[in-house]
Amino acid sequence: MPETIDLLELIRILILSIVQGITEWLPISSTGHMILVEEFLPLASSAAFKELFMVLVQLGSIFAVVVLYFNKLNPLSLKKSPQERHDTWIIWFKVVVASIPAVLFGFILDDYMDKYLNTPLVVAAMLILYGFAFIWVESRQQSKHTHEIKTFNKLTFRDAFMIGCFQALAIIPGTSRSGATIIGALLLGSSRFIATEFSFYMSIPIMFGASLKKLLKFGFTFTHAELIYLGIGMLVAFIVSLIAIKFLLNYIKRHDFKAFGYYRIILGSIIILYFLFTGLR
Repeated sequence: MPETIDLLELIRILILSIVQGITEWLPISSTGHMILVEEFLPLASSAAFKELFMVLVQLGSIFAVVVLYFNKLNPLSLKKSPQERHDTWIIWFKVVVASIPAVLFGFILDDYMDKYLNTPLVVAAMLILYGFAFIWVESRQQSKHTHEIKTFNKLTFRDAFMIGCFQALAIIPGTSRSGATIIGALLLGSSRFIATEFSFYMSIPIMFGASLKKLLKFGFTFTHAELIYLGIGMLVAFIVSLIAIKFLLNYIKRHDFKAFGYYRIILGSIIILYFLFTGLR
């Protein structure tokens, strides 16, 4: 690839990075959207670059969570009382427990999923399936009029592990890691706020681990221009993620998740119709 910056490639990088930053935290599947956008707006770079790009923009999104929640999740902060530091350590232990299922499934099935299930039709099917799941779960919540888990202290280690099992389902493209974990938490009686924040916390070890695994696989043997693309993509994903996280936290104060369910169903249906008519898979 030439050392000079290709303007069209840079535009594609920017679009994909913005999509990543938005969709990583909204329960609509970042991987699914990235696969779809790349299907219609493919990068001109090598396959290895594309895979590493997907990893690094995801890493940019994770840094947004670390920055936003650094004080809240820092168990060593001298500004916290001993009890607050203890509670922070407990949250981290729960995050570790919640990460176990995804780590096991990820290391066993990640390469298989990348090879066989990274297709638009699989993404579409999962978008629709979990779209209906969101609508059903929210309707169920409203009929019960109850949220038993309104603080992290009430979230048990068993709850954390069960939510982690839902997170493991997100290995299938189009599922949405945040979507699966939020659905799991809501089913266990969590409030929307606790479900959403715990989903954010769970993303840190899982996504850092997945990123490190692929970084070790590909390294940084790329051209000067490609390294610039990677840096820009990571920065844009970070900035957009900050905005998306704050938006979602404000949104759920006044609304439920049904709108995301309807969006998923509509988008998934459009994708299936498009590929049926074009004869692609």
